[in-house]
Amino acid sequence: MARVREQPAGWRDLTVLSGIDGVTRCPWPGADPLYLDYHDNEWGRPERDSRALFEKLILDGFQAGLSWITILRKREAFRAAFAGFDPDKVARFDQARIGALMSNDAIVRNRAKIEGAVLSAQAWLEIEATIGFSNYLWAFADGKPIVNHWSRMSDVPTQTPLSERLSKDLKARGFKFCGPTIVYAFMQAVGMVDDHLVGCHRHVGGDAG
Repeated sequence: MARVREQPAGWRDLTVLSGIDGVTRCPWPGADPLYLDYHDNEWGRPERDSRALFEKLILDGFQAGLSWITILRKREAFRAAFAGFDPDKVARFDQARIGALMSNDAIVRNRAKIEGAVLSAQAWLEIEATIGFSNYLWAFADGKPIVNHWSRMSDVPTQTPLSERLSKDLKARGFKFCGPTIVYAFMQAVGMVDDHLVGCHRHVGGDAG
């Protein structure tokens, strides 16, 4: 979801909005077609594929200090640069590969984040080899989405005790750029938490189910 600092004053007081297509949605995608598609077809849908979860966590880490739409627009370039976010390949990126990524202006060129992605891939491999990364993550939500019933953006938290707990555990296992705010955004994105506003067509019970 778009972070508060990316939005105009008063944004957090907004409730659902009706788009030009007549569909009622959360207000944060605005009118950007790419953002609307992401909201309607991806954000908040339960994701249980371990590799897809790895990609989303890494991209949320790259978002730190930036807007999500910036990352979304660069996502295909990120996928190309990071070997399709194959953790086994990313875990083996050496300094030469990292140096090449630092020269790639199609992605976010931040050495700490790039090196952090490599370390996170190595941590992912350890979890995947034992209990599975998807199983590990979803256990924090007891295996099913946590459905909230927020009415306006000001109701939606930026982090929770659960995201703090997951963040702490991820860090202990070697993951980088996974503070509690980043982790909560990740949990929203992958449907561990359903934070679509009440009245949004993507909220549980809405038109799209």
